[in-house]
Amino acid sequence: MQQTVPHWLTKQAMLAPAKTAIEQENGKTMTYETLMKKSQSFARKLASLQVKENTHVGILATNSIDMIIAIYALSYLNAVAVLFNTRLTREELQSQITDADLTLLLTTADLKVDKSLEKSLVFKEVNHYKETPIKLEQQMNLNHPFTMMYTSGTTGKPKAVIHTYGNYWWSAINSSLNLGVVSHDKWLAVLPMFHIGGMSIFIRSVIYGTAVLLMEKFDEAAVHHAIMEKNVTMISVVTVMLQKLVERLGEDKYPPTLRVMLLGGGPAPKTLLERAKNRNMPVFQSYGMTETSSQIVALSPANALDKIGSSGKPLMSAEVKINNPDDDSVGEIFVKGPMVSNGYYKRESINKQVYSEGWLATGDLGYFDEEGYLFVVDRRKDLIISGGENIYPSEIEQTLTRMPEIREAGVIGKKDTMWGEVPVAFVVVTDPSVNAEKVITFAKKYLAKYKLPKEIHFIEQLPRNASNKLVRSELFNQLPCK
Repeated sequence: MQQTVPHWLTKQAMLAPAKTAIEQENGKTMTYETLMKKSQSFARKLASLQVKENTHVGILATNSIDMIIAIYALSYLNAVAVLFNTRLTREELQSQITDADLTLLLTTADLKVDKSLEKSLVFKEVNHYKETPIKLEQQMNLNHPFTMMYTSGTTGKPKAVIHTYGNYWWSAINSSLNLGVVSHDKWLAVLPMFHIGGMSIFIRSVIYGTAVLLMEKFDEAAVHHAIMEKNVTMISVVTVMLQKLVERLGEDKYPPTLRVMLLGGGPAPKTLLERAKNRNMPVFQSYGMTETSSQIVALSPANALDKIGSSGKPLMSAEVKINNPDDDSVGEIFVKGPMVSNGYYKRESINKQVYSEGWLATGDLGYFDEEGYLFVVDRRKDLIISGGENIYPSEIEQTLTRMPEIREAGVIGKKDTMWGEVPVAFVVVTDPSVNAEKVITFAKKYLAKYKLPKEIHFIEQLPRNASNKLVRSELFNQLPCK
């Protein structure tokens, strides 16, 4: 059965035409009415390029108003926006373009896309085309695909997750029931829009009728200034961003206008969360993935400071369970709900493996405490099994980052003839005098002997993807002896 709702952007332009939809770093703003008119005009120009219902149109761009206009233009045509990571190599991009069955690729001039990749146009080139006088969509079918975005590829070959309008709708509704919405909310958007954490900000804000302060990329000085001076009420961050903001804040405090710092992207070191708590930073941990259309578990405002380390409880229409066949407290996390994607594009065999009776096997490991709060431990594929013992890299990483001289840590399992695997750590230090012996001596205070890293490697920075998640697979390439 088809379920429809009025087009979000058209509705907001009717309800509050003069209200700010987007604010830029330079102070320029765009109202909901203007955003709607520009999106509709762009849609009619895309129609002259044979873009129509179910057409797959790629978008390769950093955060910009042009990107937002293009995505909403595609919604007026009932076409599908395929979002690509701007950090892909030429070969990676070509592979995903071919897989996505694109009709057209839209991009920005500064990215200098190789024209041999696909039929591509810069956003501004589209404006040279005439508008085709067609009837635009005024309803959104919640079951219809809206976007496709490829998983980060930290493990295995990237797959395109299909998001429907309904996935975004329910994600926004559930977030509002947890965090609340006030008319003057302004969400600072620094996460890349080609990832779900960034894209969902612009969907939520249009549904709520609130403003977004748009930044092309994360810069701690610019973000700090925006929070202090521009009445930002909410911001989405990942661990490395929070770490930089904590350091930038020093002994200062954010203004009371900032009510939410939504933290995602994987488990955060407890020491970092405690430092944020001591500065009264309103950090709300969450758990989600591309497949869940952003957060599906989150801490509520009432428990944010009492359950440090927990991702919280499932949002209103979400279900979460732990599959632990060995009756151990830790098991694989399964999720279910209307915000969960129905599957991957052209990956039927994988869909059958990970989806069962509406439940999605996430591949993540976690447990519930006695009060029903979820704690995410690690990725199943990152689990280290040493001499029959399960070792979670995140536990070692969190322990190492408690050492004042260690800024970041990444842990992987290295093959070992005796134990099967042993943990190996890569650390970024603030004091060059720190050596491996000092690190191990510190770790011995908190970790069982079998969990201690057998090697300590000092590197300048950890490998991370565009959403600043640690890419453990790249650490293997930095081992002296593979």
